Formats: sequence, structure tokens, C-alpha cells
Amino acid sequence: MKIAVTYENGQIFQHFGHTEQFKLYEIQDGAVVSSELLGSNGSGHGALASLLAEHSIDVLICGGIGGGAQAALEQRGIELCAGASGSADEAVAAYLRGELRNTGANCDHHGEGHSCGHHEEGPCGEGGCGSESGCAGCPSAIQGKNVGKTVRVHYRGTLNDGSQFDSSYDRGEPLEFVCGAGMMISGFDAAVANMEPGEIRNVHLMPEEAYGQPDPELVFSVEIASMPGAEQAEVGMRVYLQDPTGQPFPALVRAKDEATVTFDLNHEMAGKELNFSIELVEVKD
Repeated sequence: MKIAVTYENGQIFQHFGHTEQFKLYEIQDGAVVSSELLGSNGSGHGALASLLAEHSIDVLICGGIGGGAQAALEQRGIELCAGASGSADEAVAAYLRGELRNTGANCDHHGEGHSCGHHEEGPCGEGGCGSESGCAGCPSAIQGKNVGKTVRVHYRGTLNDGSQFDSSYDRGEPLEFVCGAGMMISGFDAAVANMEPGEIRNVHLMPEEAYGQPDPELVFSVEIASMPGAEQAEVGMRVYLQDPTGQPFPALVRAKDEATVTFDLNHEMAGKELNFSIELVEVKD
């Protein structure tokens, strides 16, 4: 058996789609017999699932992960243990003892994306949607000849002021995903649905087609004294919080005074119009 863990400096990296490397563990008779590091090569979550499958991974241990990535792993027969944190080695040991459990899709970050989407891997909406205003990447009635097929695209994303926020060209690796499966923001999915390989399409997406409008209910304040470590938070910093079950989720420190700190759980692209230049590289039947 082989176990992969999203990995950074000995710890479980908390964004599956953003992870730059995995630590792979070879298991025999219930014990680790060897381990090695595997680079992700900047791939997004769809390509990461394929990468793990190519290395015969049976189990993935990670922190935050979205529904789209979870589905991609399930399609490849890879068992998932999400919501883990702390030492990678200790997490593997806990799994082998039967003490590690999957907490399910819990991603709420900017790639791969809705609450989750990330431009890492691409403008994704990895699932976990529970808010009308915060989600535009859920599976929808998108129609087109590429729907349901695995596609590979290059893209460049810019804001209306011309500033680039992401580019697969810069990473040197196309983004791979299943068109229409809810792995992407809806406008991106719809743009690709009827493209031909080699075609380049430029699209302008309103917030409702991307990451939705900001939800004021996702902005809240807590007393610094009630949250260990909150005194170290600085305005503009992105931090990880935990829900009552221990699931990690990212938040932006919006404001802070002597007594309280205010967190914003909205996606960082919420409320923004996005522009994409998309090149369809390949369609896999």
C-alpha cells in the first residue's frame, strides 16, 4: 500500500490544490518501510489526482480539499482522509492505527477555488458550497460536447485593470479537469464546454459566473483573549482557523484592535469581474 500526504516542512500542507509536493509512504504489514518526496510540478487538483494515480497511491492524507478534487480522487479509487493537520509522519502513523478519519470536503480557498476556488491550478470551484452569494462553481446545467470529458487547458486570468492574478502558462503545465463536473467556476466551465482543441477563447465573467458576491455574514469578530494566537494576527494576513470538528479553513484578517480581531471568510475574488484567455489543449474521451 502507498500513502501520499500533502507536505511542507514536515507538516501536512493545508490546500490540496496548492501543494508543491507530496510525501509518499510505502506500507508493508501495517508499517512504513520507506518514504520519498514527489513534486506536484504546479499541477491543479485534477492533474494532481492523476499524478497520484500514476504513482499507485491508495490513500491521500491532506488538510483542506474541495468536492471537485474529492470526486477526482474517488474516480481514481484513491481513499481520502481530509481535515488532517500537524506532522505528516504522525498522521500516517495515526492512519495505520485506525485513528485517522476523513472529515470530507472542506476547502474554502482561492484555487483550484466556493467556497473554494484557486487559480493555482486554475479557477476552480472545488465544492463545499453552502451560500448562494459565495458560490458560482457548483455543478450546473452546462451543456456542450465537452461536458463530462476530461480536458486540458492553458489560461491567463486578469482583472479589469489588466493585472494578472494567475496563469497556467507561467507554471508551464496545462490545467486538467472534468468539464461540467463543478470543479471549475461556472463561467470558466461554460466557456470550455464547446471549444475545439487548439481554439483560444477570451471571456469576461461577472461575479455571479465566478466567485459570487461577498457575503456580509462571513465577516465576524472575536475577542483576542478567547482565541490563542490571535494576538499575532495582522491586518491583511491570511490565516487558518478551525471549526468545532477540527477542520481547517482559511480566513483574511480584516481588522484588529486591542480587544478584537475581525475575520473575513469570503473568497478573495468574491465580487470581482474576471477575464480569462483560455486555450483548449486537449480533450480526453
